[in-house]
Amino acid sequence: MTSLPPQPLSPLDGRYRPAVASLADYLSEAGLNRARVEVEVEWLIALTDRSLFGSSPLSDGDKAGLRALYAEFGQDEIDWLAEREATTRHDVKAVEYLVRDRLEQLGLGAIAELTHFACTSEDINSTAYALTVKRAVAEVWLPKLHAVTDILAKLATTHRDAAMLARTHGQPATPTTMGKEIGVFAWRMQRVIRQIEGTEYLAKFSGATGTWSAHLAAEPEVDWPALTRAFIESLDIGFNPVTTQIESHDWQVELYDRVRHAGGILHNLATDIWSYISVGYFTQIPVAGATGSSTMPHKINPIRFENAEANLEISGGLFATLAQTLVTSRLQRDLTDSTTQRNIGVAFGHSLLALDNLQRGLGEISLAQAALDADLDANWEVLAEAIQTVVRAEIAAGRSKITDPYALLKDLTRGRRVGAPELAEFVQGLDIGDAAKARLLALTPATYTGLASAVVDQL
Repeated sequence: MTSLPPQPLSPLDGRYRPAVASLADYLSEAGLNRARVEVEVEWLIALTDRSLFGSSPLSDGDKAGLRALYAEFGQDEIDWLAEREATTRHDVKAVEYLVRDRLEQLGLGAIAELTHFACTSEDINSTAYALTVKRAVAEVWLPKLHAVTDILAKLATTHRDAAMLARTHGQPATPTTMGKEIGVFAWRMQRVIRQIEGTEYLAKFSGATGTWSAHLAAEPEVDWPALTRAFIESLDIGFNPVTTQIESHDWQVELYDRVRHAGGILHNLATDIWSYISVGYFTQIPVAGATGSSTMPHKINPIRFENAEANLEISGGLFATLAQTLVTSRLQRDLTDSTTQRNIGVAFGHSLLALDNLQRGLGEISLAQAALDADLDANWEVLAEAIQTVVRAEIAAGRSKITDPYALLKDLTRGRRVGAPELAEFVQGLDIGDAAKARLLALTPATYTGLASAVVDQL
């Protein structure tokens, strides 16, 4: 059997690439290297701005030329780094050599020795990861999460009065509305989004073991902790002053656990919508030309929700592994985090793909109110809760001598269907006040939804 031409091994880089390609600007190897170049360049500018080690502040033109190294980072730089890393066997060292090479081309060779000055690789990497993950979340992943949550909030408002039978433990239960049930997911997502938006993105920049030793050896009169803090904060990320050789990754653990939590909520949404489709509460809007089943022409499969469910499980597993691995470093440094962090983009990719499917799927369903109404009309026994509660209130108020109203209703309704006539006859015979009796006789399963509609106002 002949070998295939080179193919993407991951479906994220093949079949699903259009849905996740925007993440590659940040969480690919090239995206990481571009951020590394950015950190190296900005550190050079920070040192020369302070005229350290005989340097002078660069002109605006020279700064613009330097910043173009990452602003215009492209295929030439990607290829250059790949070729150099094949020799160095060290990715960050290859980035240092790239910056040095470009300094010579820009006529700035005099400051070449300030490239990567007093840095360990993790100073560059922790800063680059903080930048790339923050940007990927803020500019790609969170907007999609917001889009899905906004759709849920709109569906909750649209269907706030759409009465439906609830099913606790899978059994007919006190009616609710479809809008309120979807609103539960919107509320949950809004809360976890606020937590994700509050994430601290931290970097360290304190040398080989987090002690600024080389910095002090080179220039003991500089307040290096203050200088490096100012540098990191100038990049709009937070500074971690107490570290080993690596930044401890706790912010990543916190973020990935929250993203995994969001995915768990959305997984719950996907399975619930799938279930509503299966019982006919939602119909799926046909897409022209699409095939549901290869053999059953009538079918429209809920593939968007099934795809989301699977990808949320994959991303959740990856995020759990990231969080479990990154929380630990052996002594002052080991390299387990190096390989682990290269999969951050894979985890976010499967999550983004799930979000894309949910966004599409939620836009391709229509509420079947007639199915909801029929289900309600077939389950009048759910009013037993209302009846026994009203009877208890009447007993407490001294307007009834009934004993054990719960048992009374259980005998009438448990394990059997009771229709409107039977319930009306039962209520008419109750020893309760006329006002209470009138309220109960006016109830139907479709009107027994309490404040479900008003709950949506909380969104």
